[in-house]
Amino acid sequence: MNATTLPILDLARYADPAEKAAFLADLRHAARDIGFFYLINHGVDESLQQAVQEQSRAFFALPDAQKQSVAMIHSPHFRGYNRAASELTRGQPDWREQFDIGAERPALRLDERAPRWQRLQGPNLWPEALPSLRPTLLTWQREMTQVGITLLRAFAEALHLPLDAFDGLYGEKPNEHIKLIRYPGQQETQSAQGVGAHKDSGFLSFLLQDEQKGLQVEVSPDRWIDATPLAAALW
Repeated sequence: MNATTLPILDLARYADPAEKAAFLADLRHAARDIGFFYLINHGVDESLQQAVQEQSRAFFALPDAQKQSVAMIHSPHFRGYNRAASELTRGQPDWREQFDIGAERPALRLDERAPRWQRLQGPNLWPEALPSLRPTLLTWQREMTQVGITLLRAFAEALHLPLDAFDGLYGEKPNEHIKLIRYPGQQETQSAQGVGAHKDSGFLSFLLQDEQKGLQVEVSPDRWIDATPLAAALW
């Protein structure tokens, strides 16, 4: 693979009968041969994207005591805040603050025979000092779920499968996961690792990147390229 930049896919082409076949071919190539791509014209309003980034910055700017009030240690469902360097990748600390949000549902009543994964369902932790964070992120969650469903159906068609081949992966209650991340930067940490090389565990990952550079993706074994910011795009 000789890719030096990520491909740009226009989701509006999927709804255009004249462009659909070419779009599916491009999607198949990008997903199979590279694994990453920019997605434009995805249908999520740019003002919502900006609101998510503004709320993210506002959260990480809160005093440490207020962030610690929603620390993940307080959640039996693995939701909430983790401070920088609290996780390791390949033995090295990850210099990133993060705040995890899942599907907003009540906790299940479980007995000792229940599968352990069911403990992951439950309410999120929300900081009292930033009441606007909850509605913004839950709106973002709903919008991104629809983008995910659309893209899964495009994947199915690109693979010559029935349109609803992957619908069961989402079902009526998809398990969405949002992670807000702040990288302090090298001047603050004296480290070159924001987060080490890794693979996400979900079926689909969407990333909304601000104007800061530094993210990279592996396009072939041990070959990394920069994923530079592209305004209004997901990747």
